[in-house]
Amino acid sequence: MYWLAFGLSQVIGAALLWWWGGTWLHALAGALLGAWAWWFIYAWQGMRFFHWSKQESAEPRRFIGIWANLQYFWRKQQRRHQYQEEKLRRYLDEIRMALQASPNGVVLLDHEWKIEWLNGMAAEHLGLDEQRDMGKVLLLLVRDPDFTSYCTVGDFSQSLEMDSRILDVSKALGRLRLAVQIFGYGDGKRLLLSRDITHVQKADAMRRDFIANVSHEIRTPLTIFSGLVETLQTLPLAPAEQQRYYGMMDKQARRMQVLVEDLLTLSRLEGSPLPSLSEFVDVKNLLLRCRDEAYELSAALAPGRNVAVHAIHVRYGDEQGQWQELAAPSGRKQDENAAESATGGESASALQPLPVSAWPASMGRLAAFDKEIHSAFSNLVANAVRYTPAGGVITLLWQWHADGSASFAVQDSGPGIAAEHLPRLTERFYRVDRSRSRETGGTGLGLAIVKHVTQRHGGRLVIESVLGKGSTFRIELPAARLQTVVMLQAKEAERQRRERMLAA
Repeated sequence: MYWLAFGLSQVIGAALLWWWGGTWLHALAGALLGAWAWWFIYAWQGMRFFHWSKQESAEPRRFIGIWANLQYFWRKQQRRHQYQEEKLRRYLDEIRMALQASPNGVVLLDHEWKIEWLNGMAAEHLGLDEQRDMGKVLLLLVRDPDFTSYCTVGDFSQSLEMDSRILDVSKALGRLRLAVQIFGYGDGKRLLLSRDITHVQKADAMRRDFIANVSHEIRTPLTIFSGLVETLQTLPLAPAEQQRYYGMMDKQARRMQVLVEDLLTLSRLEGSPLPSLSEFVDVKNLLLRCRDEAYELSAALAPGRNVAVHAIHVRYGDEQGQWQELAAPSGRKQDENAAESATGGESASALQPLPVSAWPASMGRLAAFDKEIHSAFSNLVANAVRYTPAGGVITLLWQWHADGSASFAVQDSGPGIAAEHLPRLTERFYRVDRSRSRETGGTGLGLAIVKHVTQRHGGRLVIESVLGKGSTFRIELPAARLQTVVMLQAKEAERQRRERMLAA
C-alpha cells in the first residue's frame, strides 16, 4: 500500500513535468520531485510523531500512512502500560492497607538504616511519626541501649525484648513490652517487625500467681491437718478432745475438697464446648432453686432455729416493665429483725416495697447448660448470704428487657466493696478480706466461675458496690439465648393449632 502510494507520487510528478516540458528528462525530473515530496511529507509526519510521543497524556493527532499505524500501536502499548501501572499501584495500596491493619509494627529500612516506610502500629510502638520521620536514621530516633546494641551486633536470629515508648493502658506493667526482630531482604535492606507481648507477660504473671495461690491454698489446710495428726499421735487426749480434733481435720479436708472441685470446674469450663441453643432451662424453676438455697444457707447460719437470719426477697420484672414481689416459700420463716430491716434503711439493696404476688405460671426459658447456669446463679446467692451480716436484706431479681434480653441480679445490704477492688474481683483467688473469706468457707474461685459461665453463655457480669451500703452482682444475658413468655405462648398456640388441623 505504502509502496504503491510512493510509486503513484512519482508517476504524478513525471506526468506533470512531461505535460509541461514534453521530454523524457522532464519526466525523470518530475519522478524525482514526486519521490522527494513523498519523503518530505513522511519526514514531517515523523517529526510530528516524535514530538507527540514525548508528551505524556497527549491528545491523539491526525497522521497519515505508517505514522497513523504507529500512533495506534503506540497508544495501545501506552494504555496497556498505564493499566499495568494502575494494577501495580492498586496492589501496592492494598499491601500498604493490609500492613496498616496489622497488629504488628512494620518498618522498611535501607542499607543505611534510614526509614523508607512504616505502618501506624510501628510508629505507636517506637514513638515515631509516619510523616516527619520518613527518611531519617532509625538508630537516631529510637534511643534504647539494648536496641542499639542489637542492631550494631547484627545477630538477628533471635528477637529482642524491649520497652515501648508508650504506656500500658491498664497501667499494670508500666510501659508496653515489645518483641522486635529484624530480617534482611533485597540489596542490603532490612525489615523490622515489632510485636506487643505485654499480654504474654501478663499471662505468665497470672500463671505464676495462680500456681503460687494454689500452692498456698492447699499448703495451709495441709499444714493444719498435719499438725492435728501429729498432735493425735503424740499426745494422750481425752475422747472428747480427740473428737474435736477429728472435727477440725474434717473441716480442713472438706476445704481442700471444695478447692479441688472448684479448680476442676474451671478447667472443665475452659475446655468444654459452648452451651447449645437447643437445650433450655426453665427460668421459674431456676429462680425457685436459688430462692430455696438462699433460705437454707441463711438458716444454716443460726443452727437449731431453722429460721433465715436475712430478709430474702425475689422480684420479677416482666416484658412490660411491671415489677412484682414473689411469694416466699411456705413453711420458711425469717428472723423478725431481718423482716423489719427489709422495710427501711439506706442500703444499696433497699427497694420500694411491693405487694406480694403468686409466682407466674411461666417466666420464660433460657438456652443454657442447667448445671453451669445454676452454678453461676447459686454462687452469687451464696456470696450474698455469706457476706451479709445477720438481719440484712438479700434480693434476687429477674428482669426482662424491651429487646428480648434479660438479667439476673443479686442485691445485698452487706458491707460493700471498695472501688479499687471491683476490677479484680473475678480474678482467681482474689479476696478483698482473706481472713473473712476463709471463715465463710470461700475458695476465692466463685466469681471466676461465674464470669466463665456468663461468658460461655454470651452474657456479661456487672458488679456495682458502695462501701458501707451493699453490692449488686448482675448477669446480663443476650436475647439470642432467651425465650420470653410471649414467645412461649405463641409457640404453644401454634402447636395447638397444628394439632387441631391434624385432628380435623
